[in-house]
Amino acid sequence: MPFRKEEYSVGKEALVIGATGLVGKSLVHKLLNEQAYSKITILVRNDLSIRHSKLNTVKVDFDRLENRKDEFAVDDVFCCLGTTIKKAGSREAFRKVDYDYPIQAAILAKEQGANQFLVISSMGASLESPFFYSQVKGELEGKLKSISFSALHIFRPSLLLGEREEFRFGEKAAELLSKALPFLFTGKMNKYKPISADRVAEGLIKAALQNEAGTHLYESNDINTLLY
Repeated sequence: MPFRKEEYSVGKEALVIGATGLVGKSLVHKLLNEQAYSKITILVRNDLSIRHSKLNTVKVDFDRLENRKDEFAVDDVFCCLGTTIKKAGSREAFRKVDYDYPIQAAILAKEQGANQFLVISSMGASLESPFFYSQVKGELEGKLKSISFSALHIFRPSLLLGEREEFRFGEKAAELLSKALPFLFTGKMNKYKPISADRVAEGLIKAALQNEAGTHLYESNDINTLLY
């Protein structure tokens, strides 16, 4: 759904962390095409092949984000960082990517006066979850709320659809199931329906452009509602 750009201010600046991930890549491309934003900064370990007049690519050591604190002086910070325990190699390495880095980014964003922080969490995020992955996501959400941004947007997508560099059996199986048996994801089960990374990226931008104060939580079905 196209945004009604006349309702939004122009000249906004955004910072994207996790620009090389499934949602992050889509988000960057969409932000570059969004007229409300005049500058998009991305923090990356390695230079990307993307070139655009509005794009500012900054190579960073994520263990020393404070060395790039000035980059956080923007309107909106989008955090799309995320990995899996398998890919990270250990629980400790996973926690560093999915908790330590996002919290450090949020603290720097708050200190530098960013108005909004938008983050990708996960369906089922909860400190009470029996799963370590979901526990970390729940802890992340709780800590972000304590930082007290003018606006905090927490996105909890279900399994993400899109072309990843690595194969993830669970996501592919869910995609096939949702296509073969769509009636399984209706009513209360709607929030479990797989959602495309592009749609999540669109939701992030839509939420940011609405400039609504407070803490906002979006399950997958809420993301779809946001875009209607």
